[in-house]
Amino acid sequence: MPTTSSAETSGRMLAMLSLLQVRRDWPGGLLAERLGVSERTVRRDVDRLRDLGYPVRAVKGPDGGYRLEAGSRLPPLLFDDDQAVALAVALRGAVATGAGIEEAAMRALATVGQVLPARLRARIDGLESTTVDRAARPQADPDVLLAIGAAVRAREELRFDYRSPSGAEDGGPPRRVQPHHLVARGGRWYLVAWVPGHSDWRVYRADRIEPRVPNGPRFTRREVPFGDPVAFLADRFTGSSGTGTWPCIGEAVLHRPVGEVLPFVGDGTVEAVDDDRCLLRLGAWSWVALAASLTRFDAEIVVVGPPELRDAFAELARRAARAAASEPGPRPGR
Repeated sequence: MPTTSSAETSGRMLAMLSLLQVRRDWPGGLLAERLGVSERTVRRDVDRLRDLGYPVRAVKGPDGGYRLEAGSRLPPLLFDDDQAVALAVALRGAVATGAGIEEAAMRALATVGQVLPARLRARIDGLESTTVDRAARPQADPDVLLAIGAAVRAREELRFDYRSPSGAEDGGPPRRVQPHHLVARGGRWYLVAWVPGHSDWRVYRADRIEPRVPNGPRFTRREVPFGDPVAFLADRFTGSSGTGTWPCIGEAVLHRPVGEVLPFVGDGTVEAVDDDRCLLRLGAWSWVALAASLTRFDAEIVVVGPPELRDAFAELARRAARAAASEPGPRPGR
């Protein structure tokens, strides 16, 4: 009888792992039938998986069988702890990307979570209260995200140093806030927190936060404005009074191919009109700001609407004419 090659054995073990991940319990006979081997071979392969660190438990009962459970350690040669945490965080973000991979990401996240040891699951569970906006990608240090998430979950005050946009620390005492939500928007993570010292809600960029230890005392949760942290963050960015949209939204046709415009539209939308033109729908704080934003594409513009946008272009033209006619002057402060 020919000897089974190591490649065949490895392939069969991977197939067994795949089957164990999609169903809670597998009777030994059914597993052997699906793999096309004997039950004795199944028992040997299960032993090999256990030797590799996979927590396959024998299930007692009339049919007998096997179950893949959470283990005390990750199987070696797959992911180290930091990689496993990073993978779980990335998969949670992928569930909300809107890129058509949500279902696959959820299945992958369930597969990873099934074999995570308790210490890693506890770290990742700290992000359960995170709210994820579409197309968001974590850019902060994963350990910082996990520390913030743990404070949110435990309802403990968070102490941290906060860096300025230049990267320098603000130099003041550590900030003390009551963290309520982590929200990812536009590729960055933000902390939404109640600040007792100011009796107000504040938003902090997670990539500028350096947590201090230990955390502060526990606090009682409050309801975030608008009842939704995503709407609250959108309001802070757009001034939209909780609607989540810009106060001024207009449409215009740009004489540029859609491929040259798409990477720079932010939260706007763009669709092709023909090979050389596209229709852009964009928002801004004010109509003049929206008109100025459209001119940055360095293209001929045809305003579709509303009339306020057309009026804003007229005002922008008047301002530009005055600036062009002005005499050079000294810099302020000199």
